[in-house]
Amino acid sequence: MTTTFITGANKGLGHETARRLVALGHTVIIGARDPERGAEAAAALGARHVRIDVTDDASVAAAAADVAAHEGVVDVLINNAGVHGPHGDPGDLTGADALGVFDVNVFGVIRTTTAFLPLLRRSADPVVVNVSSGMGSLALTHDPSRAESSVVAPLYTASKAALTMLTTQYAKALKDIRVNAADPGYTATDLNGHSGPQTLAEGTDAIVRLATEGPGAGSGRFIDRTGPIDWS
Repeated sequence: MTTTFITGANKGLGHETARRLVALGHTVIIGARDPERGAEAAAALGARHVRIDVTDDASVAAAAADVAAHEGVVDVLINNAGVHGPHGDPGDLTGADALGVFDVNVFGVIRTTTAFLPLLRRSADPVVVNVSSGMGSLALTHDPSRAESSVVAPLYTASKAALTMLTTQYAKALKDIRVNAADPGYTATDLNGHSGPQTLAEGTDAIVRLATEGPGAGSGRFIDRTGPIDWS
């Protein structure tokens, strides 16, 4: 039985990923900051809820301790929690704005991965999936044929670029764990006011693929639902 922990899993991409992995036989733990919404989502999906606020060291440590006490191991960690932050004209951006976005999208991944490493290392085939975005790719955001090139979201794009680089560094350093990044694509979620053309099922294809690959599938990759994409 594969045990999977997903942050930000009470709605959107995280919730759909949880639903699909439960259907595939995973023991899924829904990580969510709001205990009521997290418990409701877990009950509906046949999963278990553990409260986690990825911006709070104590909360992340408590979540890891909870999983250690109940499941004892994590085979797949999906770092899904994310925020969009301000978009449009960057002239009014503040340092506080930047810290708020990076605290979730990058620092939250670091906190969670560090706390869950001991549990991952108890697995015979440990996997980390970082939910990144093509919005963090220099190649895609400079390609006029791509939707990513028409969006101005300075902090979201910068944080996702940082996350993809962080993924490559983890992959290089953690030889015993597969660490990869997924680009969901432009999917209809709360993050974009449900403006994306993709369904939640389509948006989770890359995440689910990385979460269900067998040993030897490779580490340090960045994929979307159609296959590998440029890191640059």
